[in-house]
Amino acid sequence: MIRISDFTPGKPFLVCIDSDGCVMDTMDVKHYRCFGPCMVTEWHLDPWKDAILDRWNQINLYSLTRGINRFKGLALALTEIDAKYTPIEGLKELKDWAEQAPELSNAALSKAAETAQGPCLAKALAWSNQVNAAIGALPESDKKPFAGAAKGLASAHSIADVAIVSSANREAVEEEWNRCGLLDSVDILCCQDAGTKASCIAQLKTKGYEEGHILMVGDAPGDLDAARKNGVFFYPILVRNESESWEEFVHGALPALAGNQYASYEEKVIARFTENLSTDQ
Repeated sequence: MIRISDFTPGKPFLVCIDSDGCVMDTMDVKHYRCFGPCMVTEWHLDPWKDAILDRWNQINLYSLTRGINRFKGLALALTEIDAKYTPIEGLKELKDWAEQAPELSNAALSKAAETAQGPCLAKALAWSNQVNAAIGALPESDKKPFAGAAKGLASAHSIADVAIVSSANREAVEEEWNRCGLLDSVDILCCQDAGTKASCIAQLKTKGYEEGHILMVGDAPGDLDAARKNGVFFYPILVRNESESWEEFVHGALPALAGNQYASYEEKVIARFTENLSTDQ
């Protein structure tokens, strides 16, 4: 799969599409079975396990912080736990690092933990490593596309170049999409090795697409933010309504994009997106 530097447009439109939680039904299983449970284990939170896991999922999946960086999400969750259930030693160091560090990665956290005064940074690193191991152990049957996503991709590819724009690991995304038979509808793969989502879209914009001919498809506020930073359109895949969102993508979003009528259409779908993540369900 070619990279941005080698990419040449073949069609007048470009559709950028996120992977986890958008095309691939992987976000829920990762948070329900990996992120939250590993936090409970690392900080010995079993007495409050059910309530804490519910809040973890609300923060990371079902609210306007959906898709937040793992370390920022951890800092938010532990702040609530510290206030409500049990003291979290060294929490301020983690919060400060998550807010101020130029890079939020295991490697950056490992370096910061070397000079930490308390145990929280080291524990956050241990948690993150445990999460990665748990995700790696998930069976392939738990890594599948949403109903309607394959049809949506094929429909997009019939009128537009299609770019995967994801903050996930490139090798993992390529393996999952290839295994599920989705790469035939993709022209270019842009993952964490290519930069942020906003940076990837910015690079793709330089390829010569006309104004109003680029659409970002995503499931989280960060995807909307990446689209807005670049002045391109956005279409949301709604959590808990993914298959219906893909159906509307085919019959509503793509015709609006091709007919140069997307601006007015976008107002309605973004309003639904915000409402969907602002309502407790």
